[in-house]
Amino acid sequence: MSFLISDALAEGGAAAAQPGLEGMLFPLGILAFFYVLFLRPQAKRAKEKKQMVEALAKGTEVVTSGGILGKIAEVDDNFVKIEISDNIFIQVQRHNIESMMPKGTYKAMHRKVAQ
Repeated sequence: MSFLISDALAEGGAAAAQPGLEGMLFPLGILAFFYVLFLRPQAKRAKEKKQMVEALAKGTEVVTSGGILGKIAEVDDNFVKIEISDNIFIQVQRHNIESMMPKGTYKAMHRKVAQ
C-alpha cells in the first residue's frame, strides 16, 4: 500500500506533521501569480473606465457597448443622449459607453455614409 501513502506520512513522524515555511511557499506563489496576472489588471481597467465615464461631456465622440458611434448631445446623471445621425438621437446608460473616440471620427464616418 506504499504507492498510495508515502512512507514518511504513514509513519507519522514529526517532520511530516509540520511542513513549515517550505510547504507554504508554493501556494503563496500561486496566489501571488494569479493576483498579478488577473486581479490587478482587471481592477486597473475598471478604474480607468470609471474615470472615462465621469469625464463624459457634451460634444465628446463615443462608441457604445453595442458598437454605435455617435456624438454626445446631453449628459445626465444616469443617461447620455447621443446623436447618431442628423437629428437622430438615442439615450443610453452612462456605463454602456465603451470608449471615447478621437475628435473628427464621427464626422469622418458620417461623410463616408452620406457618399
